[in-house]
Amino acid sequence: MLDGLPQLLLNGNDEELRLKSLLVYLKKYRLECVLAPLFKLTEALLELLVPLVMAELIDRGIAGQNAPLIWRMGLRLALLAAVGLGFSVVAQYFSAKAATGFTFELKAALMRHIQRLSYRQIDEQSVPTLITRMTGDMNQVQTGVNLTLRLLLRSPLVVFGAMVMAFRVDAPSAVVFAVLIPALGLAVYGIMRVTLPGYRRVQRASDETLARVRESLTGVRVIRAFSRQAYEEERFADTHARLSGLQLRVQRVSAALNPLTLVMVNAGLAVLLYTGGVRVNIGQLTQGQVVALANYMSQILVELLKLANLLTTISRSLACADRIAEVLRVTPDMPDGEAEPDLGASPLIEFRNAGLSYTGKGKEAVRHLNLSLKPGESLGIIGGTGSGKSSAAALIARLYDATEGAVLVGGQDVRRLRLSALRGAVGYVPQKAQLFSGTVRDNLTLGRSVSDEALWEALDTAQAADFVRALPEGLDAPVQQDGRNFSGGQRQRLTIARALVGRTPILILDDSASALDAQTDARLRRALDARLPGTAKVIISQRASSVMRLDRILVLENGEPVGLGTHEQLMRTCPVYIETYRAQFPEEVSAE
Repeated sequence: MLDGLPQLLLNGNDEELRLKSLLVYLKKYRLECVLAPLFKLTEALLELLVPLVMAELIDRGIAGQNAPLIWRMGLRLALLAAVGLGFSVVAQYFSAKAATGFTFELKAALMRHIQRLSYRQIDEQSVPTLITRMTGDMNQVQTGVNLTLRLLLRSPLVVFGAMVMAFRVDAPSAVVFAVLIPALGLAVYGIMRVTLPGYRRVQRASDETLARVRESLTGVRVIRAFSRQAYEEERFADTHARLSGLQLRVQRVSAALNPLTLVMVNAGLAVLLYTGGVRVNIGQLTQGQVVALANYMSQILVELLKLANLLTTISRSLACADRIAEVLRVTPDMPDGEAEPDLGASPLIEFRNAGLSYTGKGKEAVRHLNLSLKPGESLGIIGGTGSGKSSAAALIARLYDATEGAVLVGGQDVRRLRLSALRGAVGYVPQKAQLFSGTVRDNLTLGRSVSDEALWEALDTAQAADFVRALPEGLDAPVQQDGRNFSGGQRQRLTIARALVGRTPILILDDSASALDAQTDARLRRALDARLPGTAKVIISQRASSVMRLDRILVLENGEPVGLGTHEQLMRTCPVYIETYRAQFPEEVSAE
């Protein structure tokens, strides 16, 4: 039954394989997938008996003025209705359980899969697209599974069952059914063939609209600061107009299904009533038989309308399921290694002619990196915007794989290391201070078991203990999404504290003190030196004051290393560093 999704809606072997690959998440709900349609089919069989009881009531009860028979037939109709209602409710329960359970399993699998994708692949898929597939597409698939289990077999059974029962009542009159049903099937098939590709285009346009909305909302301060509201409104209107146009084109075709079905079925009903009335007059049919045939035609009409709406829903659900399956079929391009890093090795970090090129960019972001860092040493990376500072740091934690050369941690190429072991050894603080909704404690531990003493020690080192102690709830103070209830400097200090909680042998601060004043920044650097003497520290900054006292400084320009040494050495040999330093300390230049 699970493999019986309407094949007329599947276009191409690859797509069919993608859709069938999702059915594995229904395995836990096999029983529900059998019981839901079974109870619905039983209810449908009971419904097919109703016109026969009505014919009996009219021909023998009302025509013969047989009151006891009328009461018996009335009670029989009431019993059929009650039992049918019970079967329908049970079917609803099982189909809802299977649909929600299936979606839960699929969402969990999709989230696990996305977590395994590399940064490069997430960039390719785009965050708005992944959000759409996790939310809107999932909801559409859940609705499709629910309705499929309830109606996909029931409606065809009622349609063909009604035709069979019509032949049982009167074969000559039932010829109308035999002609009408294939014609209706062809009409439904033709419309579905047109609408399914259209719904796929609608979903892609929906992704673009969501991306535009997300971009506008996240950048709302910049938009307002430059008074670009009208421009952004115009851009959104263009994107939304395209989405609306695609939706209208698909809906126009889809909307033709119901009236077309109504016209065809009512035409058949008119023919049936005319021929039936003539045959009643000449004694070939009874009034009860004509009523039964009309009831069967009405049942076909109702079920075909249901089937038309069901197929429209299924076509949209299949388009959404195909989009979800596309993500699940993306093979992670950052396979996990098996080796363990030797965290006592010297050097602890080593770049061997390493380089990185991002997808879609011809020029490498960083290249020809050659340096090493021992445990306890500190390295500063400085350079202009776009010089490759963050790219170099990302290679250490294997957020991206080097596209040339190699990066070693603990004497092993990072591509050979277990990702959990590598990232467990690296405390990484990205440029953007990212906090999650919850509490300060939740953001510092991220699910780990950490004592309050260790948390306060990390906060103290990160220069965040004072303002956290000032909060009424302390460590249990609430944090809004993205840390909106904290200032930029407070968010940065909390993210630094989070990286310090684990006492990792490698610490990377990627321009993570940019919102701190010079005094707080200096206290932070002194605390790191005093409390993390054995930790290899990589500090990225655009401020010379943040790196000038480190053991070595790497100077990058346009992705190329142009200087490596101490502050004093670079002030003698590196023009780029000299220019940077003098631009930031003009008073020293004046004194000279």
